[in-house]
Amino acid sequence: MTILVFAEKTSTLIELCNGARQLGDRVEAIVIGEAQGGFADKVWHIPAQADAMFEDYTETIAALVEKVKPSFLLVEPTKRCKLVSGRLAAMLGASVITDASELTSAGEAKHMVYGGAAVRKEKAVTATAIVTVGSGVFADSEPVTLESEVETVAFVAPAFTIKVVSKEQKPKTSADLNKSKRVVGIGRGLAAQEDLDMIKDFAASIGAEVGCSRPIADGEGWMPKELYIGVTGLMLSPDIYVALGISGQIQHVVGINQSKVVIAVNKDKNAPIFKYADYGIVGDLYKVVPALTEHFNKVLV
Repeated sequence: MTILVFAEKTSTLIELCNGARQLGDRVEAIVIGEAQGGFADKVWHIPAQADAMFEDYTETIAALVEKVKPSFLLVEPTKRCKLVSGRLAAMLGASVITDASELTSAGEAKHMVYGGAAVRKEKAVTATAIVTVGSGVFADSEPVTLESEVETVAFVAPAFTIKVVSKEQKPKTSADLNKSKRVVGIGRGLAAQEDLDMIKDFAASIGAEVGCSRPIADGEGWMPKELYIGVTGLMLSPDIYVALGISGQIQHVVGINQSKVVIAVNKDKNAPIFKYADYGIVGDLYKVVPALTEHFNKVLV
């Protein structure tokens, strides 16, 4: 069984290739731009084209899928990769399963539906299934180093191209919550943006990265949208997740339900987050967080 893998980021491409070995005996990867290998049996190299957008490679990938005929095309679940996946499905008449949390060699996949209220098991009915794999699903896969065969693929010009009208620099963040073992999430319980320094001090004391609920990023604009956690944002699987001032609506909980341990701090004892937490502290985060920071700074010195 051949598994084909495609991703925007090299780190995710390698993770998906390592995980793909649980599903098939041959793993092949699609690489756009500089040819690289060592993580797949074969690398299909698509040379970068001048002025081409990421989406302009869709036709080339479609031709490659028709040639390789893989059982699965595993795709990184970024917005751009999902757009390409949808177009590939339409071109190839292939089944698509999005944000799979589990995947078997028999073609069965599990993923959340109804805003995270339920988990559905699906099975592709086409020869090739396109599957976007949720973050962390293959994080524990054993790394494999191979001498990859590399073959260059001819670029197929798209019938319709995308033109860049303007560009705007987004706020930069060095945090990669998908890779973080410890994550601190902040919600509406935070009264002011300047109080984020208090949260960051606490996160630093336990070696964690900081994320947020959607209102903090989308509504208040206090943090980059790339850091909000939930059904339309990041889906995390850290060892420890600390929810500070987060009520615990299902849209947010969906993004943290793969966490090994959830700790919640909220002044409302009836907050829904306590139903999902392994440990809970009922209290004002403005009193609890500084106390915890002081404690961990002493303990970890």
